[in-house]
Amino acid sequence: MNFLAHIFLSGTNEQIIIGNFIGDWIKGNDFKNYPQDVQKGIIIHRSIDSFTDSHPLVRQSKSRLNDQYHKYSGIIIDIFYDHFLAYNWEKYSSVALLDFTRDLNQILTSNIEILTPDMQEFFPRFMKRKWMETYGTIEGIENVLNGMSRHTSLPDKTIDAIRILKINYDSFRDEFFEFFPLIIEHIENTFQIPILENLPNNV
Repeated sequence: MNFLAHIFLSGTNEQIIIGNFIGDWIKGNDFKNYPQDVQKGIIIHRSIDSFTDSHPLVRQSKSRLNDQYHKYSGIIIDIFYDHFLAYNWEKYSSVALLDFTRDLNQILTSNIEILTPDMQEFFPRFMKRKWMETYGTIEGIENVLNGMSRHTSLPDKTIDAIRILKINYDSFRDEFFEFFPLIIEHIENTFQIPILENLPNNV
């Protein structure tokens, strides 16, 4: 799960949303330095990652990328799954995706002091480039992967990733559709965050 799914799985508590958004930047017990609900958001972020990485459906998705990306295949699947979430957004949320991302921008801007220095530098670029909105197109996914390969340790194999996505599109999509209700239920049951009852359709 990448940014879009993480925020979606946070519910409506702004402090939990912030914690979930910054989760990758907070290591070890450093999360204890934050307010209680931000701590909860960081813990939820870690729970999402753990549940996702260990699930057989996700491992099946990752297997198609292992030859190219090896240990980074999970990162690519996180982005692919965010693509299917964005593309099918109306199935999961009655709030328009543009409004959803605008709300996130407002929350982060209003709480900029909570973010780590790295996050304070990253999130304005992230919002300006409209990553979460562009997840819904293959071209947007390609741009995100190109950007990550320039600024992170992700291998520069975007052409291969997009080729694999296009060839196996239906399989990736079906695995996402089967997996996403499971992660929703996991977070709802573990952290008492109402998500299922708010879905516009029966997923």
